Parts: sequence; structure tokens; C-alpha cells
Amino acid sequence: MSETNTILSPSALAQEAIQLLKQLIATQSFSREEEGTAALIEAFLNRKGIPFQRKKNNIWAFNRHFDPQKPTVLLNSHHDTVKPNPSWTLDPYEPLLQDGKLFGLGSNDAGGPLTSLIVTFCHFYDNPNLTHNVLLAATAEEEISGREGLEMIVDDLPPIEFAIVGEPTEMHLAVAEKGLLVLDCIAHGKSGHAAREEGDNAIYKAIQDIQWITGYKFPKVSPTLGPIKMSVTIINAGSQHNVVPDTCKFTVDVRVTEQYTLEEIIETIRQNIQSEIHPRSIRLRPSSIPVEHPIVQAGLKLGRTAYGSPTTSDQALLDCPSLKMGPGHSERSHTANEFIYLHEIEAGVAQYIKMLEEVIL
Repeated sequence: MSETNTILSPSALAQEAIQLLKQLIATQSFSREEEGTAALIEAFLNRKGIPFQRKKNNIWAFNRHFDPQKPTVLLNSHHDTVKPNPSWTLDPYEPLLQDGKLFGLGSNDAGGPLTSLIVTFCHFYDNPNLTHNVLLAATAEEEISGREGLEMIVDDLPPIEFAIVGEPTEMHLAVAEKGLLVLDCIAHGKSGHAAREEGDNAIYKAIQDIQWITGYKFPKVSPTLGPIKMSVTIINAGSQHNVVPDTCKFTVDVRVTEQYTLEEIIETIRQNIQSEIHPRSIRLRPSSIPVEHPIVQAGLKLGRTAYGSPTTSDQALLDCPSLKMGPGHSERSHTANEFIYLHEIEAGVAQYIKMLEEVIL
């Protein structure tokens, strides 16, 4: 018998989220290896009597009274994790409760937000009086910006009016998020013997380009995200000490705002440096939602703060207004002995429900 007809309080829903989170922690789910956690989410929805669809390790479900004539709200978060770093002193896969904290890999990023959104979806699932459809998507490969995560199922979903993307923000409102552009660059020279005045050193050419990259400021500055930030993060050249290198390769990490398209940024850089430029992808675009949007206003009424996020999430793959928000603290993500407070999950579930009630009831 399904549990969907049982109306639970936000506190009871939070306890369900915590129990599911313990199971997720105990199940390894590195990016591209999320089969186990996908099965756990399937089992949870089955117990609730909620039909779902699955493609690879992505699972999505609609509210019982889905109406294609109504706008749709997407609740999305991911169930993959990074690998534990060597500084862990606890067992990353042993959910440990201590001093009100739940320790374990993925507890904060993004198990707490994910399970809180799952039970929030369950709260609204049976309601026949919603003004919007509610769509839950628990997706894979977020930590590697993979193509077999949210991006794989976007075309299978109906048009989305707005989305809530679950990431640890202390339940504050990330109303804008920088996009990511990674450029692999190659400076070309001519090889020669280092002892003689021979060759054209590709390292020196790369240095000139890097100096421009580190010094250039894009004129338009985002009011929420600030300036575009370019960082050279990898450089590689030369094969032996006495040979002038004919190539120098370097990588540029560009954090992009809504003030420019990725194509405009690439063209600006291309016009000002000598090196070849090879963008790895132009998929991870900046995202935002107007502060005036009802879901943001609902959060502000609850005393939360709106801000621009410098980090990238699956928001970059959505072509709709999106709000990043969830229990937990971003600074705990990918750290040793990662944890989330139980009270953060309890408050997160309650806030998700209150905010959505302002918009879809």
C-alpha cells in the first residue's frame, strides 16, 4: 500500500529525508557510478506509490494531477558525489550522527538539498488544487558537468516556468550564478638550440598572452555577480633544458556573468592574444532569476538573503529562470568529514514548502 495519502508535517517529512540521506551516504555514488543511489531513490518513490521515469541514472516524476495546460515548476538536485579526499578521518560511507550533525560523503553536497526536495515534492504530490505542476528530477553527473545528467533528460521534460536547484546555500537565495568557460590555448613558436640565438620561444609568447588575460577587465560588470574572472590554471611546455620549445599550452578558467554571451567572451580574447583558443564547451552558461519573481519574494519574506553565486551547478543547463537554494553550507562541500546539521534539513524542508505554497497554491 502506498503512503501518498498520508499527510505528514514538515518535521515528519524532514525525518524521512534524513533516513533517505543515511541510505544515500552508505551507497557509493561517484559521478558516472550512481546506479546504487538511483535504485534507492526509485525504491523510495515506489514506497510512496509515485510513478517515475528513469534514463541512465536520472529519475524524474510528476505530481499526481499533472495538467499540461498549467505551468511547471522543476525541483532538481543531484545524487552523485566527488571522491573522498585523503584527509578524511571518518568512514565516508558510514552515516554518523554526532552532536546534531550527520557526517558522510555527499551529506552536504548535495544529499541534504536533494532529499529535502524529494520530500517537498511528496508533500505536494497529491494536492489537486495546485496552480502549477510540480516536477522532481534527481539527476547524475553534476560534479563533472557530465552530459548524461540533467542535460540528458531536459528534452524529455515539459517547458519549465522556473526551477529550484538544490545546493547547499544555508537556504539563502542564489538568484544568479556564474557560468563556466574553459579554454585550452596553444602558443606557437619555433624550436632551436638554447645555447644559440635560434628559434622563437613559445613560452615567451604564452607569457605575453597570459599577461593580457590577467590584466584585462571586461567593461560590463554584473550587479549581482560582479566582474568576469579569468584565471590561468594549467601551463605546459618544453621537453628538455637545451631546446627552445615550439609550443606552450595553457588553460584558462573563465567565470562568466550574464553581461556577455560565451561567444562574445571567446571572440574578445581571440582578438587580443596570439595563441590558438579551443573552448572545451559552451554549455555552462550563466543563470539567474529576477529578484521580483514570486518565489524569490517568498524567500525574502521569510528573512532570507538574495545573492549572486560564483560557483557553477546544473542551473547552467536550464533555459529558464532558476533559483539555487538548499540546506547546508557551501564551504563544507568536498571537504574531509563532510556533514550537515539535522536542524538544517528540518528548516530547509519547512522553508521549501512555505515558499512554494506562496506561489503554487
